[in-house]
Amino acid sequence: MAAIDDILGLPLPEIIEEISLEGIIDRKTTDLVTLFPAMAGVATLESEPSRKNIEVETFREGLIRARLNDIARSNLLPFATGAGLDALAVFYDVFRLGGETDEALRTRVISAIQGRSTGGTAPRYESIARGADVDVRSAVVYRVGTDPTVHIAIFSHSNAGVAPESVIQNVRAAVNNPAVRMVNDTIIVKRAVFMTVDVEANIWLLPESSDVVFTAAESRLRAQWETESGMGFDLTRAWLTARLMSPGVQKVEILTPFLDVVAPPDSAIALGTVTLNNMGRGY
Repeated sequence: MAAIDDILGLPLPEIIEEISLEGIIDRKTTDLVTLFPAMAGVATLESEPSRKNIEVETFREGLIRARLNDIARSNLLPFATGAGLDALAVFYDVFRLGGETDEALRTRVISAIQGRSTGGTAPRYESIARGADVDVRSAVVYRVGTDPTVHIAIFSHSNAGVAPESVIQNVRAAVNNPAVRMVNDTIIVKRAVFMTVDVEANIWLLPESSDVVFTAAESRLRAQWETESGMGFDLTRAWLTARLMSPGVQKVEILTPFLDVVAPPDSAIALGTVTLNNMGRGY
C-alpha cells in the first residue's frame, strides 16, 4: 500500500505539452515564412505587424495550454483544490469538515481509499478517526503484542498535538459505531503518549547578523517542530542543528539532548524548555 506522502509527492503531470513562448513564436514565424517566402527578411523585426500578431496569438496559446493543464490536474486527487477537491472527495463518501484545509481533506480521502475494507483493518479505523473531528491531525492504529485490543492514538492539530477530551470522545464514538466496528473488536482511543524533551544549544552569529536572528530562534524552532513533527517523529540532534542554522547563524552546538530521542510509532515528542545561549559572533 502506497504511503500517503508518496502519493502527495507525485510530480505535477503535464497533460498538454507546455512549450516555451519563444518556441511557439519560432514555430509560427517559420510557418509564416514557409507560406510567404517574401517575409523571410522582415518576419523577425519587432516593428513588423505580423510579428506583433504572432506574439499576441502566442500569448493566447500559452494561456490555453496552461488552462487545459489546470483543468486536467483538477481532476487528479493529489493536485485538486477547493470545490474541485470537494467533488472528488464526495465520490469516495468523504465530505469536508468545517474549517478543514485542502491538505487535510486530501489526506483523509487517500486514507479513506486505503481503508475501504470493512474488515476492521488499520487503514479503515485510521480513516474513521480522521473523519471524526477536524482537529485530528493523525491517528495510529496498533495492537500490543498478541493482545487483540485495538489501540488508536490521536495527535491533534491544536494544543501542541495534545488532543482535547472532546476530540477523543468524538473519535471514540466514531470508531465504536456499530455500523463500522467489527463485532469482536475492543477499541481503546487515547492521546498520543508524549515525551517532553528539553533543548539547550550554543549559537554563534555571523559578524553582520542582526540580533533578531538570535531572539527569534526559539519561536522559529518551536514553530518548525509543530509543523514537521508527529507521532513516531524522532527528535534528532541533526534536526535541531539544521533548524537552528538559519541565515545569519555561524555555528550551532547542541548540548541537550545528548543523544537522539526516538519516538515509538504510537507516541509523540513535545519540546520542553528551550535554552539558547548567545555565544557571540564567529567567522
